[in-house]
Amino acid sequence: MTTKKDLIQNFDPNGPGIRGNLFGLPYSPDTSELVVIPVPWEVTVSYHTGTAAGPAAVLHASSQVDVYIKDIPDAWTLGITMTAIPDDLMEESKRLRELSAHHIQRMEKGEPVQPGDPLVAKINEASESLNIYVKAATQRYLREGRMIGLLGGDHSTPLGFLRALGEKYEHFGILQIDAHADLRKAYEGFTYSHASIMYNALKIPAVNRLVQVGIRDLCEEEHQAIQYSLERVVTFFDDDLKARQYAGETWAEQCDLIVRELPQHVYISFDIDGLDPKLCPSTGTPVAGGLEFHQAVYLIRKIALSGKIIIGFDLSEVAPGSNDWDANVGARLLYQLCNYMAVSQGKLRVAEAE
Repeated sequence: MTTKKDLIQNFDPNGPGIRGNLFGLPYSPDTSELVVIPVPWEVTVSYHTGTAAGPAAVLHASSQVDVYIKDIPDAWTLGITMTAIPDDLMEESKRLRELSAHHIQRMEKGEPVQPGDPLVAKINEASESLNIYVKAATQRYLREGRMIGLLGGDHSTPLGFLRALGEKYEHFGILQIDAHADLRKAYEGFTYSHASIMYNALKIPAVNRLVQVGIRDLCEEEHQAIQYSLERVVTFFDDDLKARQYAGETWAEQCDLIVRELPQHVYISFDIDGLDPKLCPSTGTPVAGGLEFHQAVYLIRKIALSGKIIIGFDLSEVAPGSNDWDANVGARLLYQLCNYMAVSQGKLRVAEAE
């Protein structure tokens, strides 16, 4: 039986990677510390489609990511893999997306959502089945003591993972990097809309804090939800962050404030549209503004070195466009998330901290 030690000894991290493996690394789920679970699903997206193809696009682009990180020299030895992309889920998403698109078109013509609408009920039932699937898939690796990341798909996809963590941990917080607040209740009639992920996440009793960063598009209902949350939801709006930066406050100081709002156990939910849209122009609902790539990585690094523990993460809304740009950015962001999660759990060391 080939061991992880054997794989490390026989792999050249300076050469070409292994075709078809995440980041070209030689690991499988049996030899990995961290497992990425792909969820190619975009049934309730409300603008552009394409995020269901995100996992395959990121996997393909990941072969071009250099696995050496100067601050984490041994990063490639961690053991990172991605499970097989479920084709049946992809096909189910395509089929249901056609139904939801028909429903959305009706709404855009001014037709109200009728209680008990059979089409909406069908979508909600299928979405709950997805949540059950994701929960079971993540629980398997949680029981084995693996670290887990989820790769969407739209931003509705991690709810089952959050439910699984809610049964494992008494309390944890969510750091949400996003252009949107995602606090809408049953948006467009869909209980598990991508625009409702944080509304649904807050139903999990173990989630005692939601810290949002980069928000710059929200409705009045969502703003009220933040205001009346009794500080369970803390939002760092993008325009406020920019204004404080223009007034002389550094990003390092702002990150310290963000990190202080987080509890000991942290889940990172990263919608790629939290970045400046020049980095993700093909994402479903791009919004002007947002974080630069290294700003986001700096914040994640700050969390990892703060003594807080990253217990899981998702990366969602990566949609391949006319070229590989979105997927390349997504793949590099995924690699950083994986390795800084490992740093926070003591699986890897940051060279500057030695």
